Amino acid sequence: MSRPAKNKLQVVNIRLVKEPALYSEEPLTRPQDVLDLVAKELSTYDREVFAILNLKTNGQIINLNICSVGTLNASMVSPREIFKSSILSNAAAFIAVHNHPSGNVKPSNEDLETTKRLQKCGEILDIPMLDHVIIAGESGEQYSFRENGLLDQARGRNDWER
Repeated sequence: MSRPAKNKLQVVNIRLVKEPALYSEEPLTRPQDVLDLVAKELSTYDREVFAILNLKTNGQIINLNICSVGTLNASMVSPREIFKSSILSNAAAFIAVHNHPSGNVKPSNEDLETTKRLQKCGEILDIPMLDHVIIAGESGEQYSFRENGLLDQARGRNDWER
């Protein structure tokens, strides 16, 4: 006997879809490495873009995931969207990175709150946030939360190397 269509349960699959590679296989060990890697890409956007770099245990990049494209001066960031690619990529850690099209690298209050929230979520998921790097508009100037003492030194890490 067949059940009515309204009671059918949909089955779905979740997978990563790989895009063409854009970035090197060199491990990231300092904020300047992030700048060298993504500044050119992020400087082309006229709106805020929030992305994460998912990393292996040795600091090598697994992938870059653009999590949010916002407005001229804001980008909505949800931990659910941030950690989706980290979990699917089997990431050991991640680095958040976003641009400020205005050219001002100073973190906003929203940037500070987002960083705290993502760091706490990463601790719960055992995917630590190693840094949050802001890249300024076309100048490519950068601001590292870790270098400026705005990121908790979780698990005794003094730098990015694990």
